[in-house]
Amino acid sequence: MTSEEIDLHAALKKYFGFSQFKGLQEDVIKSIVNGEHTFVIMPTGGGKSLCYQLPALIAEGTAIVVSPLIALMKNQVDSLRGISKEHGIAHVLNSSLNKGEIKQVKEDISNGITKLLYVAPESLTKEENVEFLRSVKISFVAIDEAHCISEWGHDFRPEYRNLRHIIKRIGDSIPIIAVTATATPKVQEDIMKNLGISDANSFRASFNRPNLYYEIRPKTKNVDADIIRFIKQNQGKSGIIYCLSRKRVEELAQVLQVNGISAVPYHAGLDAKSRAKHQDMFLMEDVDVVVATIAFGMGIDKPDVRFVIHHDIPKSIESYYQETGRAGRDGGEGHCLAYYAYKDIEKLEKFMSGKPVAEQEIGHALLQEVVAYAETSMSRRKFILHYFGEEFDNETGEGGDLDDNVRNPKKKHEAKDEVVKVLNVVKKTGEIYKSKELVLTLVGKPNAIITSHKTDDEIYFGSGKDKDQGYWRALLRQILVAGYLKKDIETYGVVKITEAGESYLNNAVSFMMTEDHTFEGREDVVDRGAVTGGGADAKLIAMLKDLRKKVGKKKGVPPYVVFQDMSLEDMAIKYPTTFDEMANVFGVGEGKAKKYGKEFIDLITVYVAENDIFKPDELVVKSTGTNSALKLYIIQNVDRKLPLDDIASAKGLDMSDFVKEMEVIVNSGTKLNINYWIEDILDEDQQEELYDYFLEAETDSIEAALEEFDGDYDEEELKLYRIKFLSEVAN
Repeated sequence: MTSEEIDLHAALKKYFGFSQFKGLQEDVIKSIVNGEHTFVIMPTGGGKSLCYQLPALIAEGTAIVVSPLIALMKNQVDSLRGISKEHGIAHVLNSSLNKGEIKQVKEDISNGITKLLYVAPESLTKEENVEFLRSVKISFVAIDEAHCISEWGHDFRPEYRNLRHIIKRIGDSIPIIAVTATATPKVQEDIMKNLGISDANSFRASFNRPNLYYEIRPKTKNVDADIIRFIKQNQGKSGIIYCLSRKRVEELAQVLQVNGISAVPYHAGLDAKSRAKHQDMFLMEDVDVVVATIAFGMGIDKPDVRFVIHHDIPKSIESYYQETGRAGRDGGEGHCLAYYAYKDIEKLEKFMSGKPVAEQEIGHALLQEVVAYAETSMSRRKFILHYFGEEFDNETGEGGDLDDNVRNPKKKHEAKDEVVKVLNVVKKTGEIYKSKELVLTLVGKPNAIITSHKTDDEIYFGSGKDKDQGYWRALLRQILVAGYLKKDIETYGVVKITEAGESYLNNAVSFMMTEDHTFEGREDVVDRGAVTGGGADAKLIAMLKDLRKKVGKKKGVPPYVVFQDMSLEDMAIKYPTTFDEMANVFGVGEGKAKKYGKEFIDLITVYVAENDIFKPDELVVKSTGTNSALKLYIIQNVDRKLPLDDIASAKGLDMSDFVKEMEVIVNSGTKLNINYWIEDILDEDQQEELYDYFLEAETDSIEAALEEFDGDYDEEELKLYRIKFLSEVAN
């Protein structure tokens, strides 16, 4: 039966209750109904699943849908059962079924009741399943999340690469439908080649989500406070926060709960019952926020998620696009906020170090795109769409102004000559280098690769040393997006010149470059909007430092003993004007607030009044007390004079983590008497020498002490003595 013989609109109305197809849906469905191989790239929320569900419902036989996620299958099966009186219209075939359930599934398929059978790739490889499927009528095979096939996809699954052979065994001429929400040109090619459907009808919807607002903020030590402030400004709206580790998910969910935000954690370490419960609470709006690892959200189709926050930057632009794509599916507002620090990128690179070299190369190439996205000052929307092979014009494109970079444009300057310089270096080096080597060639810094090609002997080596590496990196990105250069993905990101680049060299025109954001070394730069109009209040910090010096002199102790720099910075963000608020400042605690707090509270109270400072309640971020049980355990056992290494191992901590826990306790104003341990490791003369050093020192920095004593003491000894010193002198 062809699409000409079927009234697709009537079928759409009958099964789904819609009178109109969305975007490319109708053309895709016609292709599938006509029994042709079909390849569909449609962003999340574009109505991908309907593209294969409707043809399956009207075709003869059963359609097999291969999906990587059990939650996703379950969701789709439930919704299909909701539109039919036949419970067996859709089934799942996976490892979660018992023998009786498997028998029922097979009966429903044999009797022609089941129109869609959802399977995981692993279930499809089982011999008995292949044998059974060969014996029944299969209308087509749809492969959902098809990017899992490609090693260049952000979610590569080796078992997906074998699908083509399994489908061949089920039936020779079964039409294949591949569907994905994210695919760069490279991934598309990989999918079609691997499935043997290079002749497929291809349909590609626009990747632009015009209702999403993209924003990157620097990730500082105050990130939790910033997230709380953001959520409170969006009170009552639904949101998802993504973190990389389960531990961080748990901690952040607790911090949010303690600060009056209804939030639940979600990660693969929770038992299935809790996961399902938390997912349902979010869907049913019993909670506003879910804090999750990326295990969450694949099967979530909540249309009114109003914000998606990335506490940690993801591993690829695809992941970022897919995760942010869970916001605003109903076409309403969606705020996509990500926190970025280069330290996180380094962490992700460390995770990759155990993998095969080819996989590491791919991982690094994908990560560099994320760095480029975070640090760029051009339109983020334009950047993302360029990554997916789509052109976007900021002037005319829909949603062009929903972007922090477009709203707060950075200065531009003419860079025509520099563009020519870059294009020439790419050409003269024979198009063999990735961005990193090109930048090093421009600034004249050789590395092993450059030396092996003797590039450092060439005249153009160092031709751009009047500018720093950051400048050339930024310019390179902008030339790539302008289309004068391209990255050859086959060779992991080697940069090549395009036809447009060649003609630019012959006839250079104006090129206005915007400078990149610099995120490094800006610990206190979080945009606090109306609150303080910038990061910590610099004027107040200066006043607090003066006061600290006076108080230190009066008490005969170094200034850092009174309060550490980080505590002063936190005061200049939170403006504590009561003892309770002061006890909530980073590294202060009740003991210190009582001992030193009064003069600081008085100064801040006057400052707030004189400067009309707006001090919203939510700026006082309550800590969770998550570690209070551990702290209590440490304090009690130190009081009992137990060996420190025994206390640490009883709690599964190594010594360096245990020392950190003790530092937190002492920094918040609680005494820890570890003399019994110090006396074992340091003699009287050594203790006296260290006491005099810390009493006279400008700073309690361990690095400075290591330098001063030049190998006389190791880091642990210095840290332990500092704990004793602060306990006795500061607390």
